[in-house]
Amino acid sequence: MYPGTFARSSPALPAVVMGGSGEVVTYRDLDARSNRVAHLLRRQGLRPGDALAVLSGNRPEVFDLAWAAQRAGLQLTMVNHHLTPEESAYIAGDSGAKVVVMTRELAGTASALTPEALPGIERRLMIGGTVPGWEAYEEAVRDLPDTPIPDECEGDIMLYSSGTTGRPKGIRREVSAAPMGTYPDVPGHWLRETLGMLPGDVYLCPAPLYHAAPLAWSMACHRTGSTVVVMERFDAEEALRLIERHRVTHGQWVPTMFVRMLKLPERIRRRYDLSSLRWAVHAGAPCPVPVKRRMIEWWGPVLYEFYSATEGIGATAITSEEWLRRPGSVGRPLMGRPHILDERGRELPPGEVGVIWFEGGTPFEYRGDPGKTAAATDRRGWRTVGDMGRLDDDGHLYLTDRAINMIISGGVNIYPQEVEDVLVEHPDVADAAVLGVPDAEMGEQVKAVVQLEEGGPADGGTAARLFEHCRAHLAGYKCPRSIEFTGEPLRTPAGKIRKEPLKRRFGAGPGPFTRSGNGPTPDSKPAS
Repeated sequence: MYPGTFARSSPALPAVVMGGSGEVVTYRDLDARSNRVAHLLRRQGLRPGDALAVLSGNRPEVFDLAWAAQRAGLQLTMVNHHLTPEESAYIAGDSGAKVVVMTRELAGTASALTPEALPGIERRLMIGGTVPGWEAYEEAVRDLPDTPIPDECEGDIMLYSSGTTGRPKGIRREVSAAPMGTYPDVPGHWLRETLGMLPGDVYLCPAPLYHAAPLAWSMACHRTGSTVVVMERFDAEEALRLIERHRVTHGQWVPTMFVRMLKLPERIRRRYDLSSLRWAVHAGAPCPVPVKRRMIEWWGPVLYEFYSATEGIGATAITSEEWLRRPGSVGRPLMGRPHILDERGRELPPGEVGVIWFEGGTPFEYRGDPGKTAAATDRRGWRTVGDMGRLDDDGHLYLTDRAINMIISGGVNIYPQEVEDVLVEHPDVADAAVLGVPDAEMGEQVKAVVQLEEGGPADGGTAARLFEHCRAHLAGYKCPRSIEFTGEPLRTPAGKIRKEPLKRRFGAGPGPFTRSGNGPTPDSKPAS
């Protein structure tokens, strides 16, 4: 199924509702609007397997473009609109896009997407206004047919990796060009068959649509006949209000959103009726055990966690009831079979930490990088994205961290995620990132970069309290040897910590509040 199915059976049913503006796009609208864009793309000469790039915040036109690309058999690349113009230009060019669409709010990026810089882009369209060299999107599609293109067929999404090493790479799967309605739709199967989503149910999308899960799961809802309520940007209380107002049945979150909602005053948390919520899916980053436990106490056993990756190498999942028996687990296999391997590729027994590899899953390649593709695949065809973890005796997977983030101090492995989870429990801490910085004696030492709650003093007294908090909950060798405060958000809107800029910034050595073993010296000063 796809939007055209429901445009015929339930044309007035809302397909998209914008949480802030209240704008509604019905299934009739979505079908017609995406058809017009599909005709535009065909008339531009794009054929199955060609690429379309889109730079936009969360707005309804994203779904017009996404479904147009899907029904025209194209590869859709959503570009993170927070990137610099140069970074955006690299992805748009590397994707092979022949058409690029962006919004007027991002016009500053247009300067890097010129015909001289990217001659492969044949047409440049802008939503909500224009700048020189760009056409008005609305005018380009206004008079085109709202019926399907004659050769309608299934496309796919090609999103880019976060680029933890080198430049990001497109995660590419072959376009099948199969008839519409035959797309594998893995998240849709989970929604319908495991989480009981039905036509007319309501799904809340609080995260950016340029990320894999928010976009893919929202489109899966459109293959189910449910309504997607989209937040233009996440706000903790607004999310609760939207659940109550729209009687949301399903939603997908990242742990940072849970932390923000839990830190709302109790009177606000109790103000909203959340009884319609049947499932709260979460993924994107590991969820600290205390945070998840408090969410289950508040919302009930509706949390459903899955672990996967944009590459689609495999997946695990776990319900609230099962998680309460195995706190910290991300569940048993949902797609493929996980294996834990050491650095030589040998399989490790239950309980031992190593790199997670999946047997099975969806074939993919990193566009234009056969070396990176080969490095992610072993001789058996098993695949990895570099995450680390362990399996228990019953095959439940537990995440540790990414291999690239692991700190080795004095020959001992330290996993930043564990330290971050402890720091974020402190009431003064809004978020934390932990990394290893060079140490002449130990090789690396543990450094914490902390974002305080609004109004919190970034001084030596706060640092001392955080050191004490860590010593109360962690072995001494895991505790930060230095803390630096920052006023900048540490995570992407999808909940992933921006580690690479921090590693570049602090690669030369430890920052302030440094004292071997026990935290800050009495005269420590906060970072500017």
